[in-house]
Amino acid sequence: MLPWSAELAGRVEHHVVDSGVLRGNPLGDPHERPVFVQLPPGYDDEPSRRYPAVFVLQGYTGHLGMWWNRSPFRQPFPELADAAFARGEARPMIVVYVDAWTAYGGSQFLDSPATGRYHTYLCDEVVPWVDARYRTLADRDHRAVSGKSSGGYGAMVTAMLRPDLFGAFATHAGDALFDVCYRAVFPAVARKLRDQHGGSYDAFLTAFRARTLPPSSDDIELLEMYGYTAAYSADEDGTVHLPFDANGAVIPAVWERWLSRDPVVMASLPGYQGALRSMRAIWIDAGNRDEYYLDFGAAAFRDAVHAAGVPSDLVHFELFPAGHGGIEYRYPLALAWLADRLTA
Repeated sequence: MLPWSAELAGRVEHHVVDSGVLRGNPLGDPHERPVFVQLPPGYDDEPSRRYPAVFVLQGYTGHLGMWWNRSPFRQPFPELADAAFARGEARPMIVVYVDAWTAYGGSQFLDSPATGRYHTYLCDEVVPWVDARYRTLADRDHRAVSGKSSGGYGAMVTAMLRPDLFGAFATHAGDALFDVCYRAVFPAVARKLRDQHGGSYDAFLTAFRARTLPPSSDDIELLEMYGYTAAYSADEDGTVHLPFDANGAVIPAVWERWLSRDPVVMASLPGYQGALRSMRAIWIDAGNRDEYYLDFGAAAFRDAVHAAGVPSDLVHFELFPAGHGGIEYRYPLALAWLADRLTA
């Protein structure tokens, strides 16, 4: 009963995947990972029917249990998705919620020697695990990946890296145009690291792990930057290289490693352009007051997608009046748009 809960017309099944590629990961994070699988209304009524699937990725510091968080006057995404299916606003799909939490708060859904093989986990373990257990249309033309913020970043790069698995994607305020969304904060992070932890990330991480009080906003900002660094610029032995020095100035050689992971830069390269041209649908949106300037990242990625030769009718782009948060209502809109194109 709303506002406390909603009766689902379909259902969400909770599972655990025992990951081989995450076993023994560098941070000692669990290799057993929860996976939620949302089945649309009527799934049990037609036992021969198969469905397209969308794999949903969370933003930084997000973990799977948080999909059920309830805010005033809002519903969590699984309820919004179920309602969209039940009212016929979206064609039925299987929705898979994927966890890529790490001790740093996230993984950017990439393989990294500093955190673990989270890209491989998603693509080579979760996707076939779902296909083996549920009635999916088990091919790339009926499979999408979607997410917000770091999850939107994961959707963009996963689709470009694995077009053999994913034929569509949606990114809501995904990390892109790194020169704008990341680089401007380096001096502020360097100052906090200097003033609060003597300029040492080792000192910060030791203090963070020992803390009993909830983390402060400064803690989260420092941790998030380190998590990005672990994803984008770690050596094979796990050594993490910050993209800025003690004065907040960019270190060019490391920054180039970051830029090679920027979806806007990736979309300009021939191999990834081919992957983008193979997509059946691309959804890009962001709030026009995004605190991290990811509206500019969304626009730059849209431009790169068009420059790659993707027809305009396959791309939905929108800037809407909002900041970075409170945009959950966008998720079922993209879900419906993807479902139309993956069902056709």
